[in-house]
Amino acid sequence: MRATANAGEILSVSNLTRIFGGLTAVRDVTMTVQAGEVVGLIGPNGAGKTTLFNMLGGSLPPSSGSIRFDGTDCTGAPSHVMGQRGVSRTFQITSLFPSLTALDNVRSAAYRTTRAGWGAAILRNAAYRWEEAELRRKALEILAFCDLDHRTDTLADSMSYGEQRRLEIAIALAAEPRLLLLDEPAAGMNPEEGQRLVEMIRRIRARGVTVLLVEHHMRVVASVCDRLVVLDHGVKIAEGPPAHVLNDAEVIRVYLGREPVDA
Repeated sequence: MRATANAGEILSVSNLTRIFGGLTAVRDVTMTVQAGEVVGLIGPNGAGKTTLFNMLGGSLPPSSGSIRFDGTDCTGAPSHVMGQRGVSRTFQITSLFPSLTALDNVRSAAYRTTRAGWGAAILRNAAYRWEEAELRRKALEILAFCDLDHRTDTLADSMSYGEQRRLEIAIALAAEPRLLLLDEPAAGMNPEEGQRLVEMIRRIRARGVTVLLVEHHMRVVASVCDRLVVLDHGVKIAEGPPAHVLNDAEVIRVYLGREPVDA
């Protein structure tokens, strides 16, 4: 897996805006993510978090503003270009190949990193055979990293919900990202699965991958994030360490209710 530099700005968003007809879903959002950080993006439903994610991942062009990844302007770049540059993502609803095994799901994502080309695939020459063996080795390693090595030959639609969420993360990691976007990875998980997810995100960061996640589970957010960015009605209203943000009066008013969250 490719490693991200240990220091420096990897993502810079400036005045990012997305308008749908008469609705402004995201308005003038400016934020940065440092290499090696875990940053949480939080806020009430409809705050614009997924819209912002969609712009960062390349599935939705911004109406205005700019996105720079690793110093390069990639504003409006489509998702396959963002993937090539080192940005992978997961989705709120799991996006798997249900009739494929866990191993083949991960292998399918790892093909983006191959070099042998279609000619070698047709001829099935030595370079192709070596690369296929390497893809299998890599997929097995990622499955083990995500605690799914016991599910290698299990069909995706036969796995538990928590396992499917971890498999989607494994698929994203197979593309060798430098920045991993996780969209509500703890959704539907029980407390034990949520704690396992926290530990996995820490291991992902330890391997040199920067993480930006949208999440509603505040215990997960407080446990794993270095910084939080809070959106409300498409506008950034707070940013900072979890202990500060989760006890901010405005954040409590618009999102958390009246009970502060211990970080």
